[in-house]
Amino acid sequence: MDSSAGMDPSDRKQSLHSEPKLLLIFSGKRKSGKDYVTDIVLDRLGEDVCAVVRLSAPLKQAYAREHGLDLEQLLGCGVYKEVYRADMIRWGEARRRQDPGFFCHLATRGARRPIWVVSDARRMSDLHWFWAKFPQQTRFVRVESREETRRRRGWSFTAGVDDAESECGLDSGVDFHWTITNEADAPSLEDQLRPIIALAAEVASH
Repeated sequence: MDSSAGMDPSDRKQSLHSEPKLLLIFSGKRKSGKDYVTDIVLDRLGEDVCAVVRLSAPLKQAYAREHGLDLEQLLGCGVYKEVYRADMIRWGEARRRQDPGFFCHLATRGARRPIWVVSDARRMSDLHWFWAKFPQQTRFVRVESREETRRRRGWSFTAGVDDAESECGLDSGVDFHWTITNEADAPSLEDQLRPIIALAAEVASH
């Protein structure tokens, strides 16, 4: 039986997007503003066009389940997450050594929109996995902020976190298609994101 029978035509079209028309992969340091920037992209494109994919979500779900922790607090921005961050990084690295694309696959399993926005790529293995699967659609975007700005947003250096691959793995060796500077003295985020949003809107319309 056709599971799409009786669906609204626009919903049926969306349900068929098993792969993206455009894949925007954002990365950046802690407190650089990755989530804030990707939320702007989602707001401008709309949820009917754009799906935000968070690679950390399936990692935290599996980690919380295995360790009996509060998932909602792990997904939040409070102190609870920071208590477990270093151990969660080590645990995730062990999983990635077994399967480098493990969390990428889980995170994208339910994505069904023409534009996918990965909000939190952290490792070269993440980029390699997406590039291998979607070479024509993939674009890399870096979000940058100065250390003093990140400190004002609540960041402080944590050994085992800020010197780990999860924070430093994409500091070099990547040719980013766009770099977004999230600073008060930089051009507005709207202006910097305009070419990205225009490309996404054009691709989604075809």
